[in-house]
Amino acid sequence: MYTVLPCVILGAALLIMRKGTTIHKSLGRVYMVLMLITAFITLFMPAEVGPQLLNHFGWIHSFSFLTLYTVPTAYFAIRKGQVKKHQRKMVLLYFGAIIIAGGFTLVPGRYLHQVLFG
Repeated sequence: MYTVLPCVILGAALLIMRKGTTIHKSLGRVYMVLMLITAFITLFMPAEVGPQLLNHFGWIHSFSFLTLYTVPTAYFAIRKGQVKKHQRKMVLLYFGAIIIAGGFTLVPGRYLHQVLFG
């Protein structure tokens, strides 16, 4: 929660704000690091809803793997000047990992649903 909640706000701000500025680049680096930390941590959390692979991984872990792939490729895309590729990946990351995966974590039976709604 400590890493993903700031990403909800940072990611939205980064999508809205003017691109290429110093503040955009600085916040973008923070966002990317927090997303990588979040994805890494979630791999150690066992799936408790739905089918499991190896008695641990569930379909929601695919968003963690997506994040671990997307963040570095988006970073290297912008370093190479591939702005459109970077933009596509960052929009995919925000909506896939934050909005969609975050929404699924609120489904009854999941840990976050339990924490927020008892």
